[in-house]
Amino acid sequence: MAVKPRGAVAEGAAPVSEVVATLSDGKKIKRRILFMRACNERDEKGKLCCGHLKRWSDVSQEVKSKFGPDVEVYRCEHCKTLYLPAQGEPARTRHQSF
Repeated sequence: MAVKPRGAVAEGAAPVSEVVATLSDGKKIKRRILFMRACNERDEKGKLCCGHLKRWSDVSQEVKSKFGPDVEVYRCEHCKTLYLPAQGEPARTRHQSF
């Protein structure tokens, strides 16, 4: 019986973030997977970025024109890929709840 390396996932088993659009400067806009917290973008070598997704308030006019003025956008802290919330995920307000 062959042993799989740690972290190995069968092809097609893990959900993939769909690319929704590409901005004029080349940045990708992807749709998050439900409860996704880290970036799943791969670099030229095939390594995962794994940067933390943070709420981004400095949204460009290009993004606002494509997705509306009150769009909720997250950005990877490393590769700067933009993410929209997952389908069916409730919108988050800017207020903290305790």
